[in-house]
Amino acid sequence: MAAAAALLGLTATAAALPASVAQAEPAVSAPGTVIADWARLTGEVVDPEGKSNSSETSIWHAVVSAGMYNAVVGIEGRYEPYRWNERGPRSASSVAAAATAAHDVLLHHFPKAKPRLESAYAASLAEVPDGAAEEAGVEFGRRAAAHMVTLRKDDGFGLQVPFTASPSVGVWRPTPPAQQPFTSSWLGRLRPMLIERPDRFRPAAPPSLTSARYAADLHEVKAVGGKTSTVRTPEQTETARFFTTVDLQGALADRAERHGLDLVDTARLFAAVNTVQVDAAIAAWDAKLHYGSWRPVTAIREAADDGNPLTEADPAWEPFLVTPSHPDYLSGHTTTAGALVRTLMTLSDHPSLDLRIASAMLKKTRHYQVPGHYTSDVEGARMWGGIHTRTANEAGTMTGERVAAWALARNFRPLTA
Repeated sequence: MAAAAALLGLTATAAALPASVAQAEPAVSAPGTVIADWARLTGEVVDPEGKSNSSETSIWHAVVSAGMYNAVVGIEGRYEPYRWNERGPRSASSVAAAATAAHDVLLHHFPKAKPRLESAYAASLAEVPDGAAEEAGVEFGRRAAAHMVTLRKDDGFGLQVPFTASPSVGVWRPTPPAQQPFTSSWLGRLRPMLIERPDRFRPAAPPSLTSARYAADLHEVKAVGGKTSTVRTPEQTETARFFTTVDLQGALADRAERHGLDLVDTARLFAAVNTVQVDAAIAAWDAKLHYGSWRPVTAIREAADDGNPLTEADPAWEPFLVTPSHPDYLSGHTTTAGALVRTLMTLSDHPSLDLRIASAMLKKTRHYQVPGHYTSDVEGARMWGGIHTRTANEAGTMTGERVAAWALARNFRPLTA
C-alpha cells in the first residue's frame, strides 16, 4: 500500500458567507476552494515522498478536514459540529476560519513544514478582505484547531501493538519478498473518530481451513491472482493496478465542484468521508489483529499442510501485486471502499454514485455511476492482484458499509432548529 499521490485542488461553487462580507469581497476563487486546497496540501505535508501507508495518511486528512468543518459550521450553522459546542460570530469569515484551522493543526503536528504552511496560509488569507471579519475568522479557526489537537491527544497513533499469534498453519506471518513484520498494527487499536469501538463491527470468522468455501477462495485467487496467470483478463489486470492507490481527496474536490457545493457542504463532504474512512480502516485492522489469517501467497505455498483435501500446494506461486505486510481477513481497501460508497450516497441527493476518481499509478480516471460497480471493482482488484481472497474482500465491503451507516446516523447531521 502506498500513500495517496499529489491531490487535486479543484474549485467548488456558491459562497456561504454573510451578505455583508460577500459584498465586500473582490472577484476571487469560490469559497469551497479553501477546503480542497488544504486537503491537497495535507497530503503533500504528511507524505511528501509518497512512501507512507495510505491508512496513516488518511488519519491526518480526517483530523484536518474535521477541524475545518468545525470552523465553518461553527460560523455558518446548518450542520452539527463534530464533537464541539462552540459557535463563532456570524460576521466572521468562514474561509479565514477554515484556513486557520487547517494551518494550525498541521503546524502543530508537522512543525518542520512551517515555511510551506505559512506560504499557503498567506495565500488563503489573501482571498479574504482585511478587516474585522477576517480577524474574527482567524480567531475562531484557532479555537477549532486547538479543539481538534486536544481531541486526538494520546489516541494511540504509532504505538507499539504486537501481533502475538504464533506462526502456525492458517496464521499470518511475514510474506515475500520483503518479509516485513505486521505494518501499522497500532491502527487496529487507534481511538476511533466516530464509532464507539471497532469490535462491534467485527465480522464473523473467515471460513475454516478445512471448509469447501476456503478451498474455493484459494482456488480462485490462485488462478486469477498469480503473477503469470493466464486466466486474468487485461481489463482485470488494469483494475488491479488502478486501485493500488487512488486520489480520494481529488475525487472529493471534483465532486464538490461538479455538484455545485458551497463552502459548508464542501466542508461537510470532506469531513464526513475522511473521518468515516479512518474508522473503516480501524475496523479492518481490528479484524486483522483478531483473526490474523494468512495471506494467499502463504496459504497457496503451504496448502499441503492445511488439512483440506480440496487444496493443492504450489511452493513457487507468486501474486501479481506485492502482498502488503498484514493479514488477509479483512481487506482494508474494500472496507474503506464500502464506507466511501455508503457515505457518498448518504450525503447526496443524487440517485447515482457519480464518482470520478484517479489512479496515482496509472494516471487514469474512472467515472463510476453505480455504487455496486465501484465496490465490485475494488473487491476484484485485490483478488486479481493475488493479495486477498474473495471472502476477505466481500466481508470488508459489508463492514465498511456498516461503519458508515452507524457513524452518519449520529454525526454531521443537519441542525434541527
